[in-house]
Amino acid sequence: MKLIVAGQDAATPDEFAELALGFGVDAELFAGVEGESAEQQRARLDVAHEVLRDLDGPAARFASGLMRKAERRRVLTWKAAA
Repeated sequence: MKLIVAGQDAATPDEFAELALGFGVDAELFAGVEGESAEQQRARLDVAHEVLRDLDGPAARFASGLMRKAERRRVLTWKAAA
């Protein structure tokens, strides 16, 4: 499937979000990266919450959605491992 926003091709989900929202959101900041330690996750989430306070409108909703999706993924992974 090809993702096109305003006549421009988006090669990645990040590019799609940038084209659709008109600005970039660092997905790794809000969703995390595979293999991060608990300490790294806490530090990343502290920064993500600070950045989220400064965002408004669509950017805040998008970033919040990334955080919720990442948390659900971690819970499902944890349950599958149990």
